Amino acid sequence: MGSALVGAGVGHMTFARDEFQAQVPEFVPLSKDATVLASGVAEIGLGLALVFPGRYERAVGVAAAGFFTAVFPGNLSQWWHRRDGFGLDTDRKRAVRLLFQPPLIGGVLWATRQRQGG
Repeated sequence: MGSALVGAGVGHMTFARDEFQAQVPEFVPLSKDATVLASGVAEIGLGLALVFPGRYERAVGVAAAGFFTAVFPGNLSQWWHRRDGFGLDTDRKRAVRLLFQPPLIGGVLWATRQRQGG
């Protein structure tokens, strides 16, 4: 998950910048480009922290879950406003994508849980 976040963060700043802008809701006070760049930096940082969590693994997991929760309104906005991006070019595809956010949040929390005996 960490490497996927790093890859997505790099995409925010380079090859997929326009695609990510389709997900920025209107209520965000920054420009769409500034929002995409800032979230890309956050994703790279969280991704690296997941790859190399050290003794803060649980805190990193909670932070990543918080990030995934914070970007969910952008996914909703993309669906609501029928914006294409990343091959999500139908209402059905955009709606199905929304169903994956809760398991993503749960997955990062589960993967970074406190383990017994170690």
